[in-house]
Amino acid sequence: MMKQLKTFLIAAVAFLGGSQMVQAQAKCAHIDVQEIMSKMPAVLEAQNQLKKLSETYDADFKTMVTEYQTKIEKYEREATTVGDKVNEDRRKEVDDMEKRINDFRQTAAKELQTKESDLMKPIEDKVKASIAKVGKAKGFQYVFNAAGLLLADGPDITADVKKDLGF
Repeated sequence: MMKQLKTFLIAAVAFLGGSQMVQAQAKCAHIDVQEIMSKMPAVLEAQNQLKKLSETYDADFKTMVTEYQTKIEKYEREATTVGDKVNEDRRKEVDDMEKRINDFRQTAAKELQTKESDLMKPIEDKVKASIAKVGKAKGFQYVFNAAGLLLADGPDITADVKKDLGF
């Protein structure tokens, strides 16, 4: 009787321990977020908008720099033929132009960064929501980005998320 009780307890512990191990194993999947983002029409449109804005800023910047260089060349050529007051005024004008060019460059970079964030945040949120939706529908507790994985042996739900996103 004691031997049967001992065997029963060992079996019960093994059963309970084994069921807890099964419960402790989470269902995991992976996804290639970079692949999704690189092929999403909304991302491609956002990149085009950013490229156009960047080209506009570049053109304006080049115009300002050309004007700056032209003035410097002119002022250097005429420096010996004009008075000290004129040269001093011209130096101030050149310094002001340098400041405007630097301010423009900083403002343009900041505006490009803000525009990129404004365009990409809703897209990223949509992708995250889709990943969560597909992951939950397939019963996964964790979905990892394949970009950082050294071994991706579980299911890949990239195609399912693309389908959910409509492409």
